[in-house]
Amino acid sequence: MFMKRFLYLVYLLSFSIIVLSGSCKKSGGGGTNEPALNVEMNPSSGSNQAPAPGPDFPLTITIKSTLPPSGVKIDVSAKEDVASSTPFFNQSLNSTTAINNINITGSPRNVTIRVSVTVTSLSSSSNKFTGSYTYSRK
Repeated sequence: MFMKRFLYLVYLLSFSIIVLSGSCKKSGGGGTNEPALNVEMNPSSGSNQAPAPGPDFPLTITIKSTLPPSGVKIDVSAKEDVASSTPFFNQSLNSTTAINNINITGSPRNVTIRVSVTVTSLSSSSNKFTGSYTYSRK
């Protein structure tokens, strides 16, 4: 009789541990529930701009969504639009403002140039926007 009660108690305890352990929540490792970045570029992403005299080419990056609490990191790179070319222009900045103006300088003449933009939340590196456009300098 004692053994029967002991086994019953062990089964009850095991069942309780299994049920309670299934209801524990584990942390996701720092993920946030911030809204996805909605970014507008001028010139617009995917566009091909008509040749212009230069020497400077302005770029405006506007964050249309709510800014992440820690702000964003904006990376801009410009290079000749051919494989294995090296960027002639790089700029990286942290920002907590919605409108960001960048001036691309040093553009070579008579070649197509690809500008790549990456905007990454400083709160959640998986919250990211990427875009690009092309232009040329006469």
